Amino acid sequence: MIIREIKKEDNIALAEVIRSVLIEKEVPKTGTAFEDEELDMMFETYQDKKSIYYVLVSDGNILGGGGITPLRGGDATVCELQKMYFSSEARGKGMGRAMIEKCIDFAKTEGFELCYLETMPNMHAAQKLYQKVGFEYIDHAMGNTGHCSCSVWMTKSL
Repeated sequence: MIIREIKKEDNIALAEVIRSVLIEKEVPKTGTAFEDEELDMMFETYQDKKSIYYVLVSDGNILGGGGITPLRGGDATVCELQKMYFSSEARGKGMGRAMIEKCIDFAKTEGFELCYLETMPNMHAAQKLYQKVGFEYIDHAMGNTGHCSCSVWMTKSL
């Protein structure tokens, strides 16, 4: 498995992986990444300055991804770890940690001072991983992500 920057031709396969994980995890279709318009155009979405999206690839197949972008509606020093989802065959192999580290390294090079993320209460394995890499729970949402159904918020100082 390798982690590389997203390419335009990854859009369809990546959208399928993300939607399948959201369905598997019984994430509401409203107020979450499920309804985000950018799911079908992830390559284009992450072409803005200070943004990046990485995909996890094995034998030419997209198994998931994760990205960093400035927090919408937030302070310029805050980024968001976004849309980090892996198919079941990619989980439990250390790739989540590797993806987070790659994203955080990028965020640091771009001068961000704080990384924010949102997740769902039932995503226990993800929360455990986030804690292992230094994210801490906070008691409120930040920015204007549009993900009103995500009720777990975490940050990590960079």
